[in-house]
Amino acid sequence: MTAPTRRQTTSQIFLIPAIIAVFTAVGLVSALLGDGVWDAVSWVALGLPIVVLGYCLLRRMPAPTRG
Repeated sequence: MTAPTRRQTTSQIFLIPAIIAVFTAVGLVSALLGDGVWDAVSWVALGLPIVVLGYCLLRRMPAPTRG
């Protein structure tokens, strides 16, 4: 038997993707603005979607079976 699904509002569904989009936009703009600190901001902001993707993929992978 499966667990009942929880209903989510539109804002709950799109909150995390919107936050990731804002970080990506900040990263792209900061990469265009200058050097030094701006480069560090762009690397962190553009690396965030990759980290989130890796986390989600690792969480979905089934545990290895022994035997």
